Amino acid sequence: MVPARTLAYDGGMDAPPAHAPGLAEDDDRDAVLETVLGAYRMRVEITADVRYCGTWYDSEPATHHGQFHLLTQGQCWISGEALDAPVLLERGDLIVFPAGVRHVLSSSADPHLPDAPDAGNTSMLCGELEFITGSHNPIFAALPRWFVIRSQDSSAGFRQLAQMLADTSRERRWGRQLVQNKLADSLFTMAVCEYVRQAEQPRGLLAALTDVRLSRALSAIHARPGEDWTIQSMAQEAGMSRTAFAELFTATVGTPPIQYLAQWRATEARRLLKNRRFSVAAIAEMLGYSSEAAFRRFFKRVEGVGPGSARRRPGGSA
Repeated sequence: MVPARTLAYDGGMDAPPAHAPGLAEDDDRDAVLETVLGAYRMRVEITADVRYCGTWYDSEPATHHGQFHLLTQGQCWISGEALDAPVLLERGDLIVFPAGVRHVLSSSADPHLPDAPDAGNTSMLCGELEFITGSHNPIFAALPRWFVIRSQDSSAGFRQLAQMLADTSRERRWGRQLVQNKLADSLFTMAVCEYVRQAEQPRGLLAALTDVRLSRALSAIHARPGEDWTIQSMAQEAGMSRTAFAELFTATVGTPPIQYLAQWRATEARRLLKNRRFSVAAIAEMLGYSSEAAFRRFFKRVEGVGPGSARRRPGGSA
């Protein structure tokens, strides 16, 4: 795992003009993020709106899903074996534990020591998150064990969304939980995007998105998964030699290019199978397979079940 760090994002800069260097690279990176996040069915739920006062601590066990906490009032210390030292959260800060590691929330850096007499009230929204489609998710695999988005350093959009979530939690109207979950979904997506832009030592797919050449190739693969891709044609997209591209891609992403292409095609197949307007034969053609039989063999080899079985499962997940 890469070390986690506090992120900062300067949202006050004007957008670069259309001819500015790096704009196309940013578009490539954003396109890959959008396709990956959109292809996987994600569950993001607000599970608790908690309030503390005085001296307190709350132990959160390890889980099979991710966890997050958005501080809406006061201060909170986060500690645990995944953190080298306790981390202080202040109003508007968000901490995410993508793998749901055990941690402690408390009113002081050492939860066993008393607070100062003037310790104020603390409120936070707590939630769960997980991708529930597919057996491998390159975004979750590339995220650190934890990361923090600081309100004071974040973009204006992130702060506004966090404030909307906090405001909604105080309402007692019909549909509040549904609205909260949708806002939390958007907040997590923004948090991932800010992590990609600011992380000093990203890994896996997120590391590849910081490399102009790899992000260009990945954008093309994601946009046209049904093309007759070879390592040579991927390398041409990246503007690299075949050997150099294969070595850099494998070392950075952790998966050889052809294997990554197969995983992405399987991901797209799962997404398309949710739409019953598309026959299996039509999906096979969209993804570049010469026959439905060839596609069925590929899908079963990668997913362990046939496309028909995947389609019949709840949510269309494999």
